[in-house]
Amino acid sequence: MARSVLIRNGMIITQDRDRRVLQGDVLVEGGLIAEVGKVRGGADVEIDAKGAPILPGLINAHCHVAMTVMKGMVDDLPFGEFLDRTFSIDSDRQDDDLLAGSRLGCLEMLMGGTTTFVDLYYSQDVIARAVKEAGMRGVLCWAVLDQQFTTQRGVPLENCKAFHSRYAGDEHILPGIGLQGVYVCSEETFMGARAFSDRTGALMTFHLSETRKEVYEHKAKTGKRPADWLASIGFLNERCLAAHSAWLTIGEVRALAKAGASIATCPVSNMKLATGGVAPIPEMLREGVKVTIGTDGSTTNNSLDMFGEMKALALLQKASRWDPTVVPAQEALDFATVSAAAALGLEREIGSIEVGKRADIVIMDHASPAIRPLTKENAVSNMVYSAGRGDVRSVLCYGNVVIKDRVPQTLDLGQVIEDAQGAMAKIAARVG
Repeated sequence: MARSVLIRNGMIITQDRDRRVLQGDVLVEGGLIAEVGKVRGGADVEIDAKGAPILPGLINAHCHVAMTVMKGMVDDLPFGEFLDRTFSIDSDRQDDDLLAGSRLGCLEMLMGGTTTFVDLYYSQDVIARAVKEAGMRGVLCWAVLDQQFTTQRGVPLENCKAFHSRYAGDEHILPGIGLQGVYVCSEETFMGARAFSDRTGALMTFHLSETRKEVYEHKAKTGKRPADWLASIGFLNERCLAAHSAWLTIGEVRALAKAGASIATCPVSNMKLATGGVAPIPEMLREGVKVTIGTDGSTTNNSLDMFGEMKALALLQKASRWDPTVVPAQEALDFATVSAAAALGLEREIGSIEVGKRADIVIMDHASPAIRPLTKENAVSNMVYSAGRGDVRSVLCYGNVVIKDRVPQTLDLGQVIEDAQGAMAKIAARVG
């Protein structure tokens, strides 16, 4: 990999504190952003952006990347049937198809401008291998739930701790805790995870209030709605990232805000599953909850496309509120960059194009009609409402060129697709 990279002549969407959009260059040295603006001199590698937008690598705050090879296998089913079939497939997965799915998902994300993702799954060692091969960043949260509900060998929380010890300090892997949800995690499990997070600083991500059924059943069982219950047992803190969070009261939103917790809204997944509910994003922002965006897995979304997710989120919020001013383009882009970085505790490292930060950079295609005409004034709007992942031309992660002119530089595209195709066929043969 090159020691230095100079990206010339771009429309730089910095996502800095002032949200500046600049015409100029970005110099990368030693994996870090060294200069932004007019750069004199050269570099080992020079890339001419030809006036195209340059933006920070996008952050997918909730997904299940290994499920990419299950794409299209459980579509258009009532929610109960969807869960039964998904669990049936998931309980019998093997390392080879997990790896094939993870490689495919990592490549799909990189080619779509996503350089960091948060994953909740078991067998994160396998997923970590794919992440490192791809050259991207994975916040990999081992699935934790009560032992009576799991198909994992051993105790899930102990498995999570062992994974964390193996990868703590790894440049590409940030090991975390992935609590499945209140429906399969007892107070003991939640608080055991919290104690481990307190010792290690590990992120805790979990499904929260994704469906009405989840909310009503938990209230019937405990007398409290899920977020209220988590607050009452002392679980919530600033290392919490709650996925979905669609069925929340204003009291629960305030409890999350008071604890410093963040949420990862997954609008396309929730719409596809028809679980109803629109996350109360305006109230979250008003109360101080950090908002991020996730795609969820490829059984509930079929896509790991963060450009599509940003647009879907903005339009869903506008339509449901009858208010076109809700979630403007800048806010949607914030959710996928600087806000997500802050939620992960990585705001000093990623999320914006600023000197000293890691060089996670997306260069769009200068020849794409979808993002033209382009001006400083409409650049952010074009990224959210007009651009798609097919408009991504080149991608840097940790300062390395991992996608060059739409060609992966770290993984063999043809082999990844062939392996994924074979993995899906094996899964289908096993489950029928």
